[in-house]
Amino acid sequence: MKKAILGVFLSLLCIESVFSQFDAQFSQYMFNQSAFNPAAVGEGEMIQIAGQHRIQWVGIPNGGQTTVFSINSPLKIGNRLHGLGFNFFNDRVGVFLNQTAHLQYAYKKHMGAGVLSVGVDVGFVSIGIKADSILAHKITLGDYHDLTTDPDPAIPQVNVSGMSFDMNVGIYYSTPKFYAGISYSHLNSPVVNWNENAGINLKGSLFLTGGYNYILPDTKYVFKPSGLLKTNFNTMQLDLSTRLEYDNKYWGGISYRFQDALILIAGLNIAGGLSIGYSYDFPTSKILTASSGSHEVVMLYSLEFVFAKRNSKYKSIRIL
Repeated sequence: MKKAILGVFLSLLCIESVFSQFDAQFSQYMFNQSAFNPAAVGEGEMIQIAGQHRIQWVGIPNGGQTTVFSINSPLKIGNRLHGLGFNFFNDRVGVFLNQTAHLQYAYKKHMGAGVLSVGVDVGFVSIGIKADSILAHKITLGDYHDLTTDPDPAIPQVNVSGMSFDMNVGIYYSTPKFYAGISYSHLNSPVVNWNENAGINLKGSLFLTGGYNYILPDTKYVFKPSGLLKTNFNTMQLDLSTRLEYDNKYWGGISYRFQDALILIAGLNIAGGLSIGYSYDFPTSKILTASSGSHEVVMLYSLEFVFAKRNSKYKSIRIL
């Protein structure tokens, strides 16, 4: 598998630029939507802090690990509603290290029974290569090309990284019963160059998401179906999810990512605005022969910031 990953990497570096779907994958997308849609910042009336960590394809060396941290808050200036946030990604897969950091803003307006938000985030994207991992695996291509004695100039001989400006946009509409959003990442198609021979041109991805909250009559149960469609217009990925929540404390559910995985989701609201969720992806593709699946944990903390005349205080309340 290591040789396969290195082989794919080498084939990509043999061209001037790399075109691929860059954005990380999360199974519990419904809990941290500002990670892929800046218009979702400032939803509700509380500050939300979120952290997610995903271990991708356990059993496959360098299968990937992704961590995301975000914080966002609503803001009211006069009669105007706004949302502010910060989002940070750290993604390791194969020999690549990808990092992004964005400041997020959303303008909100009451419309009908809900709130319409238009958002943008601006920041940077950094992509690096661990060249020492490549050089540690000597590969011979055919009888006439030995990378040990005749290195390809497109393959860095030392660890390299590059950085570029990045911009994402989105629209989000939410009511107490349902929500829907559309967003587009890497609007400016950032180019990250490592050297004169190699670099990455990031193409954007389109995200479509939606969900509904249905309260079962005469019970404390709430049924919450949702979905996420992601495409870079060459490939497409679709997640369909169902969750059942009890008494605003516990939830469990199942998702299906087409041609990829069956996903189990569970979580609880612990206390004082703190919530934790876990998901396990069981592969349904041929990758099952090499991996036992993927694991993901999400932690959320929600709090209300109350301004007083002389002092300020924090009040934590349970949400989700």
